[in-house]
Amino acid sequence: MAISNPGNGLNSVPAPKKQTLETNYLDLSSTDGWGQQYVPDLMEQEAEVFGPRTISGFLSQVGAEEPMTADQVIWSEQGRLHLSYKGVLVNATGGTQSAGTIKIQADIDEAEDVTGGLTTHGIRENDTVIISSSEGVCKALVYDVSTHTISVAPYGSQATLGDIGFADTSTNKSITVLVYGSEFAKGKAYGVAGTATSRGANEPQFKSFTNKPIIMKDYYEVSGSDASRIGWIEVTSESGQGGYLWYLKAEADTRARFNDYVEMAMLESELGVPGTDFVDNALGLTGANTAVATTGTEGLFAAIEKRGNITTGVTGVNAATDLAEFDAILAEFDKQGAIEEYMMFVNRATSLAMDDMLASMNSYGAGGTSYGVFDNDEDMALNLGFSGFRRGSYDFYKSDFRYLNDKATRGSINDANTANAIRGVMIPAGTSTVYDQQLGKNLKRPFLHVRYRASSTDDRRMKTWVTGSVGAATAALDAMQLHFLTERCLITQGANNFMLMK
Repeated sequence: MAISNPGNGLNSVPAPKKQTLETNYLDLSSTDGWGQQYVPDLMEQEAEVFGPRTISGFLSQVGAEEPMTADQVIWSEQGRLHLSYKGVLVNATGGTQSAGTIKIQADIDEAEDVTGGLTTHGIRENDTVIISSSEGVCKALVYDVSTHTISVAPYGSQATLGDIGFADTSTNKSITVLVYGSEFAKGKAYGVAGTATSRGANEPQFKSFTNKPIIMKDYYEVSGSDASRIGWIEVTSESGQGGYLWYLKAEADTRARFNDYVEMAMLESELGVPGTDFVDNALGLTGANTAVATTGTEGLFAAIEKRGNITTGVTGVNAATDLAEFDAILAEFDKQGAIEEYMMFVNRATSLAMDDMLASMNSYGAGGTSYGVFDNDEDMALNLGFSGFRRGSYDFYKSDFRYLNDKATRGSINDANTANAIRGVMIPAGTSTVYDQQLGKNLKRPFLHVRYRASSTDDRRMKTWVTGSVGAATAALDAMQLHFLTERCLITQGANNFMLMK
């Protein structure tokens, strides 16, 4: 079944001019109205054919807003408690690979440097480790360490380094190393030889992240003459304001559109790269400090793609449409913070696919509708939608995300490129504890929250002011200009607990 879209004549794009036009009003020319024998019956109420047109409100459901006074926000997130690394095993020695050296290339959460780059580590002498490759697993004792490498000796004759795929001539095979304990000889001090007085102490690890606010502006202008015109169309704005003054609707639409832009920017924005001056030059920011990104800000989608998780679903068409895919998602969340409550904001196709998945779990409904359960008689309207479910120890609450459905927003972008379409996002509920470097203390905040610029002098959360000679005269301009401004950024804490559905 195909669905056509003949509504090309809908006035779905705002007019660029700011006065009453024949495209805004019914043209009652001599051929269309006034010159005719009979006066037409004018329907003065404007028809609302698009329903609620705004998409704002998502961030207000899942986050909070806080003021800031700086050009940059820096926060720290705790590192993992246990030591686990990616690396390669080289220099296996002996006929049974009785010892070997491991080069540590990356923390377990980071991508391995395929060019051979090394990283520091917290593994110490006398640590016992599990070494895993695609061909096997063995356990070993660490008998020597350096800044970027460790030397290990495997336990037992049957669990040699050769058993996990390392022949004498094999080098640079990817492995994972996990510290699971330690072992010391009787009556010996630290160190395998028992001569060291200390083997060093590990310091807690943390990661620091940063984001910066962007300034957003817009304005609406109407001339004094047009502001005093009374039209025959009765209009109603998104906020409920109505009347026969067309500029009231135009002003309200501009305000609603700006509010949507504020939220869309927090979802879609990209952070500029220091030293890349294309946008800097376009905005006239020459001579800016290239040590810090001068343009853009990191939005929700960019933060998840950079530091979070992405699922494309089993079929690659709709994310999370069967229990196998959800089980894979749960397994990934278990590796992260294991937060047990998630809010899912999804597009229509994914929402329906989840409903079908949950409905298929009802064995009585496999061949049709089942009656008699909880007064579900045959005359009752069936509710085939689900607002949430529990799988394992996780609770998921599902909600439609209008931004991903609307043709005038992400809906059309997703249709144009289905391979990279965003189907939804999973956001952990609750709060996280982070260290705020501006305040110098630990704070509990929602995983998502907006920072806006504000001080005792100027609050830039959402500024609105009027200039011109219409109403309260502030300038010689024979017009009214209504200005909007905000300066803000989105803080995505613990992005490793988020899931983007593509």
